[in-house]
Amino acid sequence: MEVVLRIPGDVVENLRLPPENIEEELKRELALVLYQRGLLSSAKACKLAGLTRREFEELLGKRKIRRHYTEKDLEEDIEYATGGL
Repeated sequence: MEVVLRIPGDVVENLRLPPENIEEELKRELALVLYQRGLLSSAKACKLAGLTRREFEELLGKRKIRRHYTEKDLEEDIEYATGGL
């Protein structure tokens, strides 16, 4: 399943972002919030954000977002490390 978010044009126009970066930035912000709230694992948040694990970890640090690491995160990391993701 894929979800498409519709954002009103006046909201998009008022974002203080270059037009070519809007989608990328919104995905990163969504990934950060979902991760912070515990609704998305770090592996899936990285995927949504379009960042490597290291880049995502650096962004968490810059934003002072506390990292959490669950058993599911460990399983996904092992799967990723062995070429499964």
